[in-house]
Amino acid sequence: MPEQPSLFDAPSEAQEAAEPETVESTPIMKTSGRPLRVLHSSDWHLGRLLYGQKRYEEFEAFLNWMQAQIVEQSIDILLIAGDLFDTTTPSNRAQSLYYRFLNKVAASSCRHVVIIGGNHDSPSFLNAPAQLLKVLDVHVVGAACEDPADEVVLLRDVDGQPEAIICAVPYLRDRDIRQAEAGESLEDKDRKLVVGIREHYAQVCTAAERLRDELAVEVPLIGMGHLFAAGGKTLEGDGVRDLYVGSLALVGADAFPASLDYVALGHLHVPQAVAGCEQIRYSGSPLAMGFGEARQQKSLCLIEFEGRSPRLQLVDIPRFQRLERIKGDQAALEAALDRLAAEGESIWLEVLYEGDQIAADLRQWLEQRVDGTPLVLLRVRNNRVVDRILSRSGDEETLDDLQPAEVFERALVAHQVPDAQQAELKQLFNGLLQQMVEQDHRAE
Repeated sequence: MPEQPSLFDAPSEAQEAAEPETVESTPIMKTSGRPLRVLHSSDWHLGRLLYGQKRYEEFEAFLNWMQAQIVEQSIDILLIAGDLFDTTTPSNRAQSLYYRFLNKVAASSCRHVVIIGGNHDSPSFLNAPAQLLKVLDVHVVGAACEDPADEVVLLRDVDGQPEAIICAVPYLRDRDIRQAEAGESLEDKDRKLVVGIREHYAQVCTAAERLRDELAVEVPLIGMGHLFAAGGKTLEGDGVRDLYVGSLALVGADAFPASLDYVALGHLHVPQAVAGCEQIRYSGSPLAMGFGEARQQKSLCLIEFEGRSPRLQLVDIPRFQRLERIKGDQAALEAALDRLAAEGESIWLEVLYEGDQIAADLRQWLEQRVDGTPLVLLRVRNNRVVDRILSRSGDEETLDDLQPAEVFERALVAHQVPDAQQAELKQLFNGLLQQMVEQDHRAE
């Protein structure tokens, strides 16, 4: 594979020429024949459906491709930053894909896999085989630990020498980072959530720094997390659930201690750096989670460490299933369908009808047009059949286009609730949504 452009500055000549101190009281710089190579991935969502369409072949193709990349790129450490599965009760086939992949990686030259739980994952499901997987050098932290030091993972090379320390912080649930108090306001609750997240990362990193000092070896300190950082980009239809509106979104890059040499994040599906900090990144989802991501180039993050200095490149992921969104009146849709069918490629479609005339039999007409072609009709949106109460200025949409918070906000406007009351009602509503998710996790 050709060398891809670096997003980090390479070490200066002075840095490369500098010889590490070997005095007993000074940490020893980790040296080896080549740089340590780390691969960062997240948000696989194994088992996810796209408007009822199963995607197991895509998932399998991606995992096979990534396993080949691990071999070709001589990866030493694989980091998976949460949301391995799409639900807390993954199907047998999704589980099979997961375990077969880990087995193949364990048989490769990749020495370690570190996995953290995401908000879609079941902590108990991920943690159940943790001790067995550890034999394969697969390290799993499915949920926050009572002792933050237990989220610190020391990785050793083939000679048994330390080569990296991972702060494997999973998705932090409300109950993990704060205690409810009688009479506390919603503002107090939000503030405590932010403070709790920051304190948790600080405690884990302090334990990691202490371990590195005790070992007296200058190895990379790598953070992992699954959360929504301030300024993060999402796309329509990507399925990202940000229930902590107004709280988690305020967790900025400064929540991650400066001692971390790289931070591997999950939760957002758009590959991106956080607040312009290239060493704090979301790898993004490997597959398009919705039609809004159809044209997005997916990638993995490959990080090379010379000592503690990271150098990053993005490894583009091939498209395993083509998605297309077409829109227009009946004539425009017919032309687009003919053009796509002529390409002879399997394509999953979202169709938006924008004609002025009522098209009551739109779906039936579309199904007839794609019959006998490699086109698969997954979703049809008819702007003539909508709930007018929910329509935005100039737009037409259906309920499945909206998130619960959006529906609630429009209901407040429709019922002319005074602005002074809306903020408190939104806070209460978001709190109820959060409680529902927490109850769902407790019931698993």
